[in-house]
Amino acid sequence: MELGIYTFVEATPDPTTGRVLAPAQRIANLMEEIRLADEVGLDVFGIGEHHRADYVVSAPAVVLGAAAAVTKRIRLTSAVTVLSSDDPVRVFQAFSTVDLLSGGRAEIMAGRGSFIESFPLFGYDLSDYDSLFAEKLELLLALRDNERVTWQGEHRAALQNQPVHPRPVQSPLPVWIAVGGTPQSVVRAAMLGLPLAVAIIGGTPDRFRPLVELYREALRRAGRDPKDYPVGINSHGFIAEDTTHAADIWYPAYADTMNRLGRERGWPPTNRAQYEAQIGPRGALLVGSPNAVIDKILYEHELFRHDRFLMQFSVGTLPHADLMKAIELYGTVVAPAVRKALGTEARQAG
Repeated sequence: MELGIYTFVEATPDPTTGRVLAPAQRIANLMEEIRLADEVGLDVFGIGEHHRADYVVSAPAVVLGAAAAVTKRIRLTSAVTVLSSDDPVRVFQAFSTVDLLSGGRAEIMAGRGSFIESFPLFGYDLSDYDSLFAEKLELLLALRDNERVTWQGEHRAALQNQPVHPRPVQSPLPVWIAVGGTPQSVVRAAMLGLPLAVAIIGGTPDRFRPLVELYREALRRAGRDPKDYPVGINSHGFIAEDTTHAADIWYPAYADTMNRLGRERGWPPTNRAQYEAQIGPRGALLVGSPNAVIDKILYEHELFRHDRFLMQFSVGTLPHADLMKAIELYGTVVAPAVRKALGTEARQAG
């Protein structure tokens, strides 16, 4: 199983000091995080796309291109590309360029996104939410699979035998579909023959097992072997030397973020008792010592038999030193133990 990290590159106040890092400093810290993830042998690093003040990165491909220059082995993916409000031609060109810079390590994780700010920003009607994603995904795949494209849709100018360059190193350039729990999106990924990434950020992981089973059944109905189509699980978590320390470090930032977003969306407030339940053996949060996190990753693998696991450490602003230590523990302790338990070959750290 591939193991990695994803981040939304937050620009939120430190919940303890109230300090907000300058965007340039947050990006500099991010480059150190990606370099370390590569050095300790993790497999994947993902960067989200957002268009609001509390996150720094609106153009993941730009940052991943910079990361390509300072890493050697780690795969570099968006997490996610908000395809509905972007131009598939430019998305393909940008990630083809990252693929060239990285020697064939780029990926696109396409999704509809958890925020809506990009729709008015780029002149799209939110009522077209579903049709925009379906149409633009169709075009992105056509661009990926054909050097010359003839295509026509409702939301973008048609293409007539149009060459699109540059072409990536990888053929095809990997495109994953990221979902938060919508069965229709899961079936769409299967019908298109695309890998599936499932975000589990609350509740209990076993609630998502039917979604993964639906995906594999839809693959079979489409005449595809599920073994050929990877499944990824994306979750929130944090690692420190012991579970109490990890929980205490991570809770203030997590609670601040969830309560801020909850005020926007009408969620009830988060409290410490709920948090402790979520970091328990069957909860959705992977927060604890290396052994606790290893046990939970292996428990989720029993549920899903998935091929990739990505953890989001920075749900809110954490001290950079604590974040770097979590990455070190993930790469040097957790990942080797998980790979050994599952009988998968470990990558060599550079």
